[in-house]
Amino acid sequence: MTAPRRARRPGLVLETDRSTPPMLFHHGEGFRLERLPVGSRVIYPPEPVEPLPDPDEAIRQALLHPIDSDPLPALLHPGMKLTIAFDDISLPLPKMRRPDIRQRVIEAVLDLAAEAGVDDVHLIAALALHRRMTEAELRHCLGDRIYDAFAPHGLLYNFDAEDPENLVHLGTTDRGEEVEISKRAAESDLLVYVNINLVAMDGGWKSTATGLASYRSLRHHHNVHTLQHTRSLMDLRRSALHQSNWRMGEVLRKAGVRIFQIETTLNNDTFPAPFDMLQKREWEWTARDRATYIATEAALRRAPRRLVRSIFHGIEAPHQMTSVQAGEVEAVHARTLEHVHAQQLVHVEGQTDVLTLGLPYICPYNVNSVMNPILVMCTGLGYFFNLYRNKPLVREGGVLIMSHPTPWEFHPVHHPSYIDFFEQVLAETTDPAEIEAKYEQAYATDEWYIHLYRTSYAYHGVHPFYMWYWGAHALEHLGGVIVVGGDPRAVRRLGFKPASTLRDALEMAEDVVGRDPSVTHLHAPPLLLAEVT
Repeated sequence: MTAPRRARRPGLVLETDRSTPPMLFHHGEGFRLERLPVGSRVIYPPEPVEPLPDPDEAIRQALLHPIDSDPLPALLHPGMKLTIAFDDISLPLPKMRRPDIRQRVIEAVLDLAAEAGVDDVHLIAALALHRRMTEAELRHCLGDRIYDAFAPHGLLYNFDAEDPENLVHLGTTDRGEEVEISKRAAESDLLVYVNINLVAMDGGWKSTATGLASYRSLRHHHNVHTLQHTRSLMDLRRSALHQSNWRMGEVLRKAGVRIFQIETTLNNDTFPAPFDMLQKREWEWTARDRATYIATEAALRRAPRRLVRSIFHGIEAPHQMTSVQAGEVEAVHARTLEHVHAQQLVHVEGQTDVLTLGLPYICPYNVNSVMNPILVMCTGLGYFFNLYRNKPLVREGGVLIMSHPTPWEFHPVHHPSYIDFFEQVLAETTDPAEIEAKYEQAYATDEWYIHLYRTSYAYHGVHPFYMWYWGAHALEHLGGVIVVGGDPRAVRRLGFKPASTLRDALEMAEDVVGRDPSVTHLHAPPLLLAEVT
């Protein structure tokens, strides 16, 4: 007899009292337990949605019964050009256990293409200006069968946004935004895009109008003005970034680029054992969980940093697929967002004076790499600050307190232009508009940075600028940013204030927001999306 399954619990907004245990804060490649002031709010994510019982069958049904599109087999025929583009290693976080969703989906597409006699097939990792994926990363994402069938013949490759021979300009939007994307993708009889929607920001026209675009296109929406006017990266209705991508999508449509969009969603079962305690509410920790936390935290403190980093980046998340939908881009994305919201949405009443959060070891741009100070800023002010709909969790003029070690450390292969940006640009100014006006063009067109992007595993020279702009709205909205436990020199270079302890940081925040402020702690990851009323 099978035991009954416990019902999934929705997100929780907890008001702390004297009996509330210390709260878990992620702290880079480590953790902290912090006691919040009595009366603070803690926002917990919903528990994981039940996964699809048979993901391969769900994928097959999505391809055969798409939304606002003919079935995929009807779009395939001998002699056609088929291109399959897919999200790179920035998704999901952490990487998922094999088989990755992209492998499952692409294998299903390739099987249908083979049945239809299609033999001109290219697979492209949609990098935009991200670093190239390594062989090991591509194998993990796509599986050995796909890699061995396509990579040796040059049919599986990373998108190159600086290869003029393989880019095509398709026109401009009614706002003058230029649309330049992969020539192979644009000139194919069918472009199949395979996406993972980890958060509401992903997918839709952003897949192609960002993932397969050159700097010539990206500069129209990855800029200070657009991102300052993006009132949440996770809220399509209030995102100038997405509005620009959607306008570019209309240019793609009018240019005759035929796209079959496949989008998937995940549950938020993020951490495997022994780290699964990180997904529990602290008062529900068992004696074993507490012992595991103490032993883990002590071991991490004693171990060499290189070993600790390899342990964390070796984590493979147990999250599983909760939906798959295919067909016309906008119709597919609307359905996808319903599933994202079903997993992540938490209703929160009112804003707070002070928002606290702990930043984990990983963000989309340091997979198998270093979380450098610029990425700390981007993760805190660009991503976590934006985990809301309607209004930010923290009021205008409020204070954001982040916990992260913020080392003055960079990966020399992955982030060469970040080093110069941090040492040279931020030494002069932290103002996004001034940075954009004075420095962006030189970094974006620097031949050495372009060479490293194209031939090594470096992010594009302009990428640190975009990460800084990602936090532009938060910088404008907040009255102060405090980093707990960070390298004081690195924190000050970012323009923020360092604090040794959370208590010190809360006292410093009172200088900005007044005495006895309201405090809210965002208990993530696992990820959530706050619906702030």
